[in-house]
Amino acid sequence: MSIEKLKANYPIRIRWIHFPLHPETPREGLRLEDLFPGRDLTPMRERMKGLMVEAGLPYGDRSHTYNSRLAQELGKWADTLEGGEAIHELLYKAYFVDSINIGDINELVKIAEKAGLSADAARQVLENREFERQVDEDWSYSRESGVTGVPTFYSNNLAVVGCQPYEVLERFVRHLIDLRM
Repeated sequence: MSIEKLKANYPIRIRWIHFPLHPETPREGLRLEDLFPGRDLTPMRERMKGLMVEAGLPYGDRSHTYNSRLAQELGKWADTLEGGEAIHELLYKAYFVDSINIGDINELVKIAEKAGLSADAARQVLENREFERQVDEDWSYSRESGVTGVPTFYSNNLAVVGCQPYEVLERFVRHLIDLRM
């Protein structure tokens, strides 16, 4: 995965900032045909699959989109815990590879458990919406920063948007390092 390779090769710190991608999607999800009515989804799916393969990421044959708000709140909580960063890769895989509804609390609790986090604590965080404000702040920051898609790699008012091959991200990081010198 590109991010892991970057972390191994450069002194970078990743901080996840969440973005409201299709926040109007109901928790039970939408068929992609309903999200993008009248569009031929085949080229879009092929493009996404190609980008993911180029970035070294697995990608499944998704038929639905799901509301990611609770998954973002779970991720924000996990980031406060030792080893919690593992949740992000598992959420990616659940959504983009396994087509799991990441808007469903029970599914999110299972994912938290797979990450080695407490299922009971995860359920409490989600049911009580303990990280709702923090995700609201992320959404606000994303909008103020001009983020238009995910992922967006952002630093020093510079951004790289979308799933990118390692070489593109490496050029971005090297440029940021050069700016500091």
